[in-house]
Amino acid sequence: MCGIVGYVGKAEAVPVLLDGLRRLEYRGYDSAGVATLNGHGIEVRKSVGRIAELARVIGESPVHGRIGISHTRWATHGGVTNENAHPHYDQSGKLVLVHNGVIENYQTLREQLEERGHVFKSQTDTEVLAHLIGEAFERNGDISQAGLVTAVREALRQVIGTYGIGVLHSALPGVLVGARRGSPLVVGIGKGEHFLASDVSAIVAHTREAVYLNDYEIVALREDGFDISTLAGSGVSFQVSKVEFSAEDVDKGTYPHYMLKEIYEQPNSVRDAMRGRLSPEEATAKLGGLNMTNADLRSVERIILCGCGTAFHAAMVGEYLIESLAHIPVECEFASELRYRNLPTDRDTLVFVISQSGETADTLAALRESQRKGHRTLGICNSVGSTIARESDGGVYMHAGPEIGVAATKSFTSQLTIMTLLATLLGRIRYLSYAEGLEILANLERLPALVSQTLELDAQVAAIAKKYAKAPNFLFMGRQANYPIALEGALKLKEISYIAASGYPSAELKHGVIALVNEVTPSVFIAPRDAVFEKNVSNIEEVKARKGPVIAIGTEGNDHLDKVADEVIRIPQSPDYITPILASIPLQLLAYHIAAELGCDVDKPRNLAKSVTVE
Repeated sequence: MCGIVGYVGKAEAVPVLLDGLRRLEYRGYDSAGVATLNGHGIEVRKSVGRIAELARVIGESPVHGRIGISHTRWATHGGVTNENAHPHYDQSGKLVLVHNGVIENYQTLREQLEERGHVFKSQTDTEVLAHLIGEAFERNGDISQAGLVTAVREALRQVIGTYGIGVLHSALPGVLVGARRGSPLVVGIGKGEHFLASDVSAIVAHTREAVYLNDYEIVALREDGFDISTLAGSGVSFQVSKVEFSAEDVDKGTYPHYMLKEIYEQPNSVRDAMRGRLSPEEATAKLGGLNMTNADLRSVERIILCGCGTAFHAAMVGEYLIESLAHIPVECEFASELRYRNLPTDRDTLVFVISQSGETADTLAALRESQRKGHRTLGICNSVGSTIARESDGGVYMHAGPEIGVAATKSFTSQLTIMTLLATLLGRIRYLSYAEGLEILANLERLPALVSQTLELDAQVAAIAKKYAKAPNFLFMGRQANYPIALEGALKLKEISYIAASGYPSAELKHGVIALVNEVTPSVFIAPRDAVFEKNVSNIEEVKARKGPVIAIGTEGNDHLDKVADEVIRIPQSPDYITPILASIPLQLLAYHIAAELGCDVDKPRNLAKSVTVE
């Protein structure tokens, strides 16, 4: 959701802070602000709108200093106003704070503070936290780094909720304090300078060494070093991680949008998802990160796959693949529901949580609830230093590289690739023969080339998008493993073009959906040449009989769809377990080109954030 960037060092802070905020724009926000210490006090600048507007405000009224914090806000408590934008002062005006997360008991705390004479200037829960820390610092009278850390510790013990915070005090012009619970926070290590950020992509232009804070940890940064302790007051050991990507990886290059760039990166991202994981000698996939032997995997009697949004759609495809290739019962659960359900599970249940960022609040809560009940719980995520990666019992990294566009594209096909690898591995230790395993591996090795071939459909899809961009609604339909792809296609279109779109199993058409068919509502059918192809054709004919326009995703070499569909997009011929990956790409392109045609902000769609780190 919101973004935090902090800096302490020898350079001017504002250019570093603004550069970091720009790199976090993809997270979603509605206002922004910075605060610096210049030796004479705290200077704060805020604005509603984009980072460009904040930069304009700073240009008109410059601020200086070699230490600072900054923030992009996505409104929760209080409207989108300058007063509610971060950073927020405490009662004394000597302390300033930025905050990601939600303080659930803020109203009670605010009333208590008001009884003690505190006056608030915003409607946010964050300002309450600033006042709590400032009050503790003033009361304790210890004007030192240790004193500020102690004040932060005392305040955080009173709050219920989630937080990632950055704190400055004018009495300590060389100290920046951060803390986290539930909202990610990372320390960047430089030479004579240090950084604080909610996402490592914000600081990758300045450092490739990072320490990922755990929940209930507090960090105090100076230009010459940093100290990490716990909320309880003890010191902690930490690991310095190497950041896998560079600043160039998070640039758009020659593409007009990150989303299009990331769509075109998919030949490489699916290749990287498989790199080192195909074993022709054993005719199987190798997923050592699961931390499970073949005997452990053979004892699994049931699998639960959970995620949110696009990750849930990947889980649904995984259900089809695992049940088909490995004959293991699989259930898919929304992570947001799993944490609150009393789901009956036996001792031989294996749970996977899927999250691109590895920080999705609901998915992380589902992970912890599953572990609390004694289940081995594995993660599938893209961020090596993420909380899910650190807390899970094992898992698989996607290695998709940074994904900046809010609408997931390459992370989705990477998740599908990993689901195929997992199904192959489980299948080989149960039912698949050596020859069948080799055949699957051969098809997976062809996958990057097939993805590249599918991307050659871009111009055709762009023309179709232009034709149907003004449609008020879309229907997406598919069967078997392509039903989740229909859901994903509808989600992509909703996310970035704001067109009402729904996904259904094709066979459900006659069970109510057909009432939505009319002359101005395109129906997108995923209808490859497979076992249910004729069934899909029958459904298409039912739509055409009611004058509904049809866009069909078919298979190369199959001309039958030309007789029943208005538009036919042909993906390469492939086995059923590969088709969902290929079929998703024209749908990504369709959503992208429709949104671009309508003039929408493709990479930063309204009301959305890349990583949902609060419930």
